[in-house]
Amino acid sequence: MHTQTGDDLMARILARPADDEVRGRLTNDLLNELFDGYPVDNLRALLHSGDDDAVQTGSWLLSELGERAASLLDEAPALLAHPRRQVRFFAVEFVLLAAEEPEDAAVLAQAITLSRDPDTAIRWKVLHFLAMAPTEQLMLGLSKLADPELGRHTAALVAADTGEPDPGEVVAGLDSDDPMARLFAAATATRMAEEDPALLRHAARTRDEEVSSFAQWQLRRFEN
Repeated sequence: MHTQTGDDLMARILARPADDEVRGRLTNDLLNELFDGYPVDNLRALLHSGDDDAVQTGSWLLSELGERAASLLDEAPALLAHPRRQVRFFAVEFVLLAAEEPEDAAVLAQAITLSRDPDTAIRWKVLHFLAMAPTEQLMLGLSKLADPELGRHTAALVAADTGEPDPGEVVAGLDSDDPMARLFAAATATRMAEEDPALLRHAARTRDEEVSSFAQWQLRRFEN
């Protein structure tokens, strides 16, 4: 039986299959080819195709490849700014998994800045980023943040990692009227939950649906 090569799969995806099931199967087959050594640089053809479906496919593949596709981080700024929510969503995951060098500071800052995105799904994904990113990543992003308010919140997140966070301040953030304060407090509560999940339980009870749904998801991870 003939096995399609990475080039065959790319060509079929770029031909814009109308059937979502066919597209999904082609995309999964291409991911397997990429794990088997098909050059990740060839994904630029999807990202520059001008077809939003193909760009979304490319963005998802980058999020699955993570650090294996770090050579394509120069594509991340455009993906993080893409008008389609799914592209931005997968791009945040890609940056989380692949950006770790000093030269990646600007794209990390861009990902953090998407905490102001008008789309709930993107803010939720950035909350995941803030909760999971290594301290070094947050520090790199902080170094390039132009937004003073986000800079203060990110600095507090870093300080909670490197010092003794005040649980009262986290609770105050979770109960704040400021959505940014709630989001960053939820990230802090998640980062502290391995030692003490009490703050994450508080986050799960908040009236902020983005925060509470994320905290409930994280609690299942800690309590299973």
